[in-house]
Amino acid sequence: MLKWLYRLMIELTNHALSSKLLALFTQSRLSAWLIPSYAKVYQINQEEMEKDLRHYQTLQQLFIRRLKAGARPIDETPNSIVSPVDAVIEDIGIISEQKEIVVKGKTYSISEMLGSEAVAEKYLNGVFIILYLSPSHYHRIHSPISGVVTKQWSLGKRSYPVNRLGLKYGKKPLAKNYRMITEINAGGKHLAVVKVGAMFVNSIEWTHPNEYLVKGQEMAYFSFGSTVVLLFEKDSVELDERITTPMGVKVGERIGYWK
Repeated sequence: MLKWLYRLMIELTNHALSSKLLALFTQSRLSAWLIPSYAKVYQINQEEMEKDLRHYQTLQQLFIRRLKAGARPIDETPNSIVSPVDAVIEDIGIISEQKEIVVKGKTYSISEMLGSEAVAEKYLNGVFIILYLSPSHYHRIHSPISGVVTKQWSLGKRSYPVNRLGLKYGKKPLAKNYRMITEINAGGKHLAVVKVGAMFVNSIEWTHPNEYLVKGQEMAYFSFGSTVVLLFEKDSVELDERITTPMGVKVGERIGYWK
């Protein structure tokens, strides 16, 4: 019953018109009056923001805020993999021979997530990491490793929630939501960075200007809280011994080592 009701509520609200209206509101000066209460409710760390709170003229500007230089030091270990986002690590696991992962008890097809059987093939028996961003988090996405961008593509149209309730009751949001995928080659092995759109707001903006990414370099941003899925090839990553689930991480924090 709960599952049915939850899905019905999403279906009634998750359409192009509602998404457009919400986007227009957050980008308008009318949304500015919500900024102080939003910052208070979500306990946003104003000390690390690039600008003072009063300088943000819309909620959209606050969502995509930059941080002060040095606020997110990047781990300098030569072969380290760093968190691409401020987030909570919700799940970690192995990609099965059937090109599937299990997140919160729900099975997802990697082929469907990536939109290609051939691309999914290279990630068999590799590691996946699910990173969830709440509305309180810094929304810019940085590269977890240094490497060459071999491909970047977008899939999906509508988006369902990607919080814990959404992952449990939604229609497989990690594989069906609007998503932008960036595949990076480092030393002959690949990493897929799957940026998954959140309910209502599908905007994921690509910001890196060339085909080579440096570890910690900004690559994109979300217009609202969402999720990043990292897919690693088999034997390409060794997770840091500190990593567990759930666990909060920040951009630049070491989460593993590139083999």
